Amino acid sequence: MKAIKIYAFALSLLSLGACKKSFLDTEQVTAVTDQNFYKTPKDAFTALVGCYDGLQVVWSEGIALPVAAEVMSDNTFGATGNSDGFGYQMIDEFDKSRSPSDQNLYNRNWVLYYRALFRCNVLLGKLDQIEWGSDTQLRKTYESEARFLRAYLLFDMVRLWGNIPLLTAPSTENLPQSNPDEVYKVIADDLKFAAVNLPEVAYPAQAVANHGRVTRYAAEALIGRVFLFYTGYYAKADLVGLVSKSEALAYLEDVITKGGYGLIEDFANLWPAASPTAYAGEDNKETIFAIKYTYTSDYDGNTDGNHWMIMTGIREQALYPYGNGWGAETVNPKLWNAYLPTDTRRVGSIISIADEKLPFTNQKGQREYTGYYVKKYSPMIGLDGKPLPEAHGNTNFQIGQFQDYVSIRYADVLLMAAELGSGNAQSYFDAVRQRAYKDAFIPLAISQANIIKERRLEFAFEGIRYYDLLRQGIDKAAQEIAETSTVSNGGVSAEKKISAANIIATKGLQQIPYTQIGLSNGTLKQNAGW
Repeated sequence: MKAIKIYAFALSLLSLGACKKSFLDTEQVTAVTDQNFYKTPKDAFTALVGCYDGLQVVWSEGIALPVAAEVMSDNTFGATGNSDGFGYQMIDEFDKSRSPSDQNLYNRNWVLYYRALFRCNVLLGKLDQIEWGSDTQLRKTYESEARFLRAYLLFDMVRLWGNIPLLTAPSTENLPQSNPDEVYKVIADDLKFAAVNLPEVAYPAQAVANHGRVTRYAAEALIGRVFLFYTGYYAKADLVGLVSKSEALAYLEDVITKGGYGLIEDFANLWPAASPTAYAGEDNKETIFAIKYTYTSDYDGNTDGNHWMIMTGIREQALYPYGNGWGAETVNPKLWNAYLPTDTRRVGSIISIADEKLPFTNQKGQREYTGYYVKKYSPMIGLDGKPLPEAHGNTNFQIGQFQDYVSIRYADVLLMAAELGSGNAQSYFDAVRQRAYKDAFIPLAISQANIIKERRLEFAFEGIRYYDLLRQGIDKAAQEIAETSTVSNGGVSAEKKISAANIIATKGLQQIPYTQIGLSNGTLKQNAGW
């Protein structure tokens, strides 16, 4: 069970005032308002729980970013069912003509992101009216957590859409899109605040006492990720003048020297489907930040399950230990072949129908079948053949998946620090590779190209590869992603083509929902190429 639970009462307290219909959809009005609520630290904590819930549900509908990021990368194809619409192909190929009617694939995500931002902004705006007493650290902690969550949300949004209205206070005004630098200034400032003001509590004490909550080290690690993406994608020397390269490295080194984290000995044990009997468990020593899910989702207001994981499952056929799903993200064979046979991450990350001798017979139902599926986030069944959520009483396997999304791992911190020029760069690089190759480990000289290659192999299907490509420059990313290959559509061989020109035309960004452009009366402008 997760320690931070989301109760209907807590969520009702986050209505926080009147909201007229707007493209910046926020919350419904209830009898509980900000005027009569925010008084005690307990009230603030209830609101903070709602902020965590806001992040938890942004991918409960629409297109989840962990899925979209892999589909946009060179790791996977859009796939889904052979008789489904072509929305995932539109995402995969950056080509609006593939599914012209799909103008709102991300509409629910847009709405839910802004609702989550609204919650964070309201809490941050009400901290001064809370009666904190003598516990000044508690206020700093709650403010830091809310600011981290706001930064996390904004970073998702600015990478996905590039040009977004920036909200740092509760509002439903029809705001124009902000320059990305303005958004990154808020992100950097929020994360720096959290990195300074959250207590220095190392793993495992932090994980035990505050299961699933933001830590100082999560903030420091995210600064490193934001720095690398921003400076790469926008070709800048520092992070909007607020974080230099040396400062970004110092944050990462602090995680390494003080955070108490480490690498799980066997890579496969990080993932339930890769190691059903030896899974290291949630919040293990490699997890720096994860989005928490539970198995209690239903259609009566409890939206706390991993709703997006069902997309990655083998198309409509369960093959123990793998549960069935909708067959998105079929794995590009080029990724399978990028691993050496001695690299334990290959079988720890990818389901190979042939190599595992799985009797998959639903090729006719699968679009862009390659013989490979995602293992890291595969739905699972038990020995009784039933989806794992059923063991906990949830008979809806579509919304009852409960594997956490591990957003930041310690291995990522090691490789980011190596990339930023740590004096220990080679040893950090070697540690990640030694875990992967075990006795077959052969030293490899560190270089930018080798780090990027290693990151692909280490973080496949974790939503990282696409942004690692983009931060090398849009032309480089387009070159890596573009291809012409052969797949199987409904059991029939077909050509799969991804054009570099489309990726360049869109600058690697996705489509802003047309419904939101309409609600804004044209204040919002569509991204180029869409």
